[in-house]
Amino acid sequence: MPVTLANFAKDAAAYTLWANRRLVNWLREQPADIIEKEVPSSFPSIRETLTHIWFVQKGWMATLQGLPTESNYGQSFEGSLEDLYDGFIEQTEQMTYYILSLNEVGMQERCAFKVPIRWPEWDDFERAAFEIIQHVSNHGNYHRGQIITMARVLGLSNPPMTDYMCYLINP
Repeated sequence: MPVTLANFAKDAAAYTLWANRRLVNWLREQPADIIEKEVPSSFPSIRETLTHIWFVQKGWMATLQGLPTESNYGQSFEGSLEDLYDGFIEQTEQMTYYILSLNEVGMQERCAFKVPIRWPEWDDFERAAFEIIQHVSNHGNYHRGQIITMARVLGLSNPPMTDYMCYLINP
């Protein structure tokens, strides 16, 4: 595959789907009470961290499509754990398929983003689609790492490898 901006961004999306599936498949094998248990981190549990990744991906997907974004930062998902897993993977698949449909021009297209929460260092902005896609991939990496650390603190073992190089070697 030739090295292009579009192919780089599409690979980031495919990697994100691969890593999210691996993580969720592993989480499905763990006791539900552990996934719900509170542990000090950015979010109070593995469940809430996974919910955060899902909701943020959903917001960035809306931005890529030029749709309004919802302010759901820090919101909880009230459905079952299985509903959370299914919804998270379904949304990741939808996002990936959308990104795979973009061409080189679509990757360069500017996307307007209205910041739903006021952080002092953030203001409303526009960025190219490929930059948002890269951010979504990095954001997921950050929080998947937190989930693995939280899981180890809670006594879980054998978490999946979700490093990018693992994806390249064994997609």
